[in-house]
Amino acid sequence: MSGLDALLFNPALHDCLAVIKGARNGFVYGVKVRFPHALIMAILFGRGDWKTRSRVIYQTTKQHALNLAKFVSVYKILLLLQRKANRGKERSADTFIAGLIGGYVVFGERTAVNEQIVLYVVSRVIAAFLPRTEAPYSKTPSPDGSALARPIPPDPRYFSVFAALAWGAVMWLFKNRGESIQTGMFNSMTYLYRDSEVWKDLRTLLWHNT
Repeated sequence: MSGLDALLFNPALHDCLAVIKGARNGFVYGVKVRFPHALIMAILFGRGDWKTRSRVIYQTTKQHALNLAKFVSVYKILLLLQRKANRGKERSADTFIAGLIGGYVVFGERTAVNEQIVLYVVSRVIAAFLPRTEAPYSKTPSPDGSALARPIPPDPRYFSVFAALAWGAVMWLFKNRGESIQTGMFNSMTYLYRDSEVWKDLRTLLWHNT
């Protein structure tokens, strides 16, 4: 085993290296998720020339990637500190506390990117309370040998009600309290429901929006 391998597989360094890889994975995932989204939004709804749009794509992708990298790092570090303070034992509340602090520090500033990420997380948290088709979650082994929960889809009956309530509520809000809807969703709904009420000729009816 080389000297580098000895460092990479040294149990004493595992937790520190896991923080580094977590930051790396957060950055890469942020780029993969945000770049195509920002590109499509620039094509559909972007304003200004392509130099301006390219700058927006770069800035939003950079912010998304860096914030995910920061959050993963902060979260893992806080877990390590709590475990160390508790004599090497992890408590069930440790993940919540680490996520709570990390969320405030990294995503607490209100920006368009942070708002989208937080709303995405909130929707998943709410959906997690729907009854599942099976219970409890089954366990599958993880690479380190511990047991991980395998996600199970929501019960179709409850999901139907959930979907109906979500769409009914958002359409009412769009009509009556549009100012309360997140900007990106408001723009999308305007494109779908209001812009489709207006056209000037056959070209703007079927080919171009305006």
